[in-house]
This record gives sequence, structure tokens and C-alpha cells, in this order.
Amino acid sequence: MTRPLLELHDLEMHFPTRHGVLKALDGVSLTIQRGETLGLVGESGCGKSTLARALIRLYRPTGGRVVLDGTDITTLGDKALKPHRRRVQMIFQDPVAALNGRMTVGELIAEPLEVMGIGTAKSRRARVAALLDQVGLGAEAADRYPHAFSGGQRQRVGIARAIALEPDLVVCDEPISALDVSIQAQIVNMLSELKRDTGLAYLFITHDLSMLRHIADRIGVMYLGKLVEIAPSEALHTAPRHPYTQLLWSAIPVPDPEARRDDAFETGEVPSPLDLPSGCRFRTRCPRATALCAEVEPDLTLHDDGHAVACHHPLPAGSTSHTQEERENA
Repeated sequence: MTRPLLELHDLEMHFPTRHGVLKALDGVSLTIQRGETLGLVGESGCGKSTLARALIRLYRPTGGRVVLDGTDITTLGDKALKPHRRRVQMIFQDPVAALNGRMTVGELIAEPLEVMGIGTAKSRRARVAALLDQVGLGAEAADRYPHAFSGGQRQRVGIARAIALEPDLVVCDEPISALDVSIQAQIVNMLSELKRDTGLAYLFITHDLSMLRHIADRIGVMYLGKLVEIAPSEALHTAPRHPYTQLLWSAIPVPDPEARRDDAFETGEVPSPLDLPSGCRFRTRCPRATALCAEVEPDLTLHDDGHAVACHHPLPAGSTSHTQEERENA
């Protein structure tokens, strides 16, 4: 079997606070293959963005391992880590905050090339022009400043900067959440074209589970620092196995005012990450919870249908919720 491009083994990211230890990541394991798009979803505060920053080593993980193409980069110092950084780049959620307003677009895109000592000034200018054409802005945009562009255009600049070093993996941390719906579609289509043309792999973090169905090969679902389900995109859409994944589906608006919703998920709040429930972290909101769920934390277990599920009482294979059936028929 081909070696994964990226492997996370029991990754932990704990932050000490005055009120205790916040376990933003608490033993997350996953793999990303070359050329694959892995989607990652979950409610705000579940640890998605923390995972992104830990795997690209903006954070030094508290525990576990990050393995990039067979090399453990978890504890590498800055000098040893530098050649690996060009292989994994990131597109941030807020293009305004991610781009230095005192630099021109050309300077921003050329900066990674300069830091890595790639090419001459002339060849870098040519590379910037080619990248701007590739993301649909045109070479003439190089002399303008970020404030002169719309939100969607600024995100295109961020994408050009992310792919300047020809990385193997791009981490997309909610790259479309701050954009209008029509612009979101343009950015997603462009990312899909880049993947097709260059063989990029993506970790695509978003709240939009329905959108991931169309761009992700597999989807992982996170809850309070844990990965609770991971499966092929279509299988997760049509037959989720974890009750929390079903909750996420039930929250998606259905274009039918008469549509029936699953009342089992209408109550319950997310527990404090500083005071986690015993056993399964989702049990306080789960209609399938039993005494076992309070006593034993479930492991992420691979089932015969290709789902990996962390649940003592997973939904039967092939089951669907009312809202999913209605969404399919809408």
C-alpha cells in the first residue's frame, strides 16, 4: 500500500488555563493520501483549526506525532523544519488578516520564494505573474495592494501565495466562510481545478457539510477535540453512522417549509471543554446513550462498510434520518 502523504498519530494539543487544562486536541489520528481531499467538519470549538495549526507546526503539539511523507516533523527545530515547510502550506479563513497591507500583491506572493531562496528576482517576478494568471487575477495585479481587491480576490491572492512553492498539501482553514455564496462557488471550483492540474492534496476545514460532499474524497467529523467518524464522502452523506454526524445533517436547512425534523436533536448544549463528560463526550446530547457510554470512552473503530466510528451504539449501516431523505428528494 502506498505510504500516506501525511499521518497524524494520537495528536494532542493541550492549553493550560486558570481554570484547568483545555484539551483542544486529545488523541487525533488520521491520514491523507497524495492527491486526496480530506474534509473536516464540526461545531465551533471542536479543534479543527487547532489541528490545522498543529500539523503545519505553527503550534508544537503537546503529544503524538506528525509524520510527513515518512519523516516525523513533530519535534524538529526551525532549521531542520524549514525544507519541510514548503511541502505543506495554508490558506487562512480571513484574507484581510492573512495579507500584509503594506506589501504589494507581487511582494506577498514572492515572499515565500525569497524565504526559501528560490530563483532570481527576475524569475520570481515571472513566477508571480504566472501564479496571478493561474488564480484568475492577471499579472497586472502584482503592483496593487490588498485593500484594492474584493474579499474573493484577496482570497485568490492567498491561494496564489499558498501554491507558490508547489506544495504537496494545502491546508484550507475555512477559506470560503467569509465570502458571498456566489464567490464561494468560484473559489471551490478554482481549488478543484488546481487539484486536477497539479495533483495537490487538501485538508479542507469547513462548517458546510453539504458542500464537502462535492469536493471531498473522505470526510472526518470532530467533536470536542476527538475524531468521531471518518468515511468516504458519499457514504457519510447518505448513511452516517455516528449520532453526532446525524445531528450535523439535521441542522442543514431543508428547502421545504413542511419538512419534518428530528426532534431528538433539538435539545442539549455542547459541554465545556474544561469540564468534559466521562466516557463518550457526546453522550450528554445523544438519544442513543446508555450507561456504557458514561463509563467507557469509545475507540475510533473501522467497520466493514468503510466507516471509522467512535461510538458504542452506531447507527445501522444504510440507515438515514428523516431530514436526509427529505433533502435527497428536495
